[in-house]
Amino acid sequence: MKTRTLGRNGFEVSEMGLGCWQLGSDWGTGIDQDGAFAILQAAVDSGVTLFDTADVYGAGKSERAIGAFLKQSGASASNIRVATKYGRMDVYPDNYTADTMRAAVEGSLERLGVDSLDLLQLHCIPTEVMRDGTVFDWMRDLQAEGLIKQFGASVETVEEGLICIEQEGIASLQVIFNIFRQKLVKQLLPQAQEKGVGLIVRLPLASGLLAGKMTADTTFAESDHRNYNKDGDAFNVGETFAGLPFGKGVELADQIKAMTPEGISDLSMAQLALRWILDHDAVSTVIPGASSPAQAKANAAVSDLDPLPKELHAELSDFYAAEVHEHIRGAY
Repeated sequence: MKTRTLGRNGFEVSEMGLGCWQLGSDWGTGIDQDGAFAILQAAVDSGVTLFDTADVYGAGKSERAIGAFLKQSGASASNIRVATKYGRMDVYPDNYTADTMRAAVEGSLERLGVDSLDLLQLHCIPTEVMRDGTVFDWMRDLQAEGLIKQFGASVETVEEGLICIEQEGIASLQVIFNIFRQKLVKQLLPQAQEKGVGLIVRLPLASGLLAGKMTADTTFAESDHRNYNKDGDAFNVGETFAGLPFGKGVELADQIKAMTPEGISDLSMAQLALRWILDHDAVSTVIPGASSPAQAKANAAVSDLDPLPKELHAELSDFYAAEVHEHIRGAY
């Protein structure tokens, strides 16, 4: 596993991290603690050093699972960094105060079993709250007290990212970036890199579309966001299938399958999609989720793959512009 630095002044992270939303068991088929431990251990064994979670994932269940795992693992997981978030549970959209942030941080500290959070991220809060900037002062205060080591923001749009990177001391942005969401390449990626702000990439496989295994007949459980949020009924539509209508996403994913050139045909489509992200050097780490230990290991292995051919990057860029961009829905 190769590593990169999270921004100019951040800590070292594995190129492939682990997204832990699913460990909260509040969508999909659910994962019990034994299953969560197996996934987390597989990730650690594969060199992963960053877990990304949030207080709202299962109303704290994801954080508790990670905390219990770290306690059980002891020294063998001592190099793990945990990034968590504040901004959705019990405060969205208009209850952002220094007190609610402090209470959220204290809750995360307790659930994770640590004295200081490695990284606290704003969790897709309203743009106007980011623009006001006071919320960043609260994080600086918590950092000065030692309750958090670094702070960042998880954002939905290029505009929000550009607002946040102007904040003094911000370590990272968490963004949706994948073959179906390439708008960030021209402006946000280079500006974040210039300012020394790290980039954590979520939804790298567009809710599974870019794994290339779905068909137009694929169905999802009622509790799965790929069912209830497929048209943005619960939260930003971009968080599900990258904002694409499901049928169109399947069609576009099938077209990408045909682009794989000779010589890298042994790559799975998921590996190709993850490697495409890592080939952008502004990216610090990618945080795919995993529903099994095998999936966690396969995702982690992408760090050791060679970069994709420049010709394929050019082809995928043209494909996005010509075939994908017009179908993306929601704030972007």
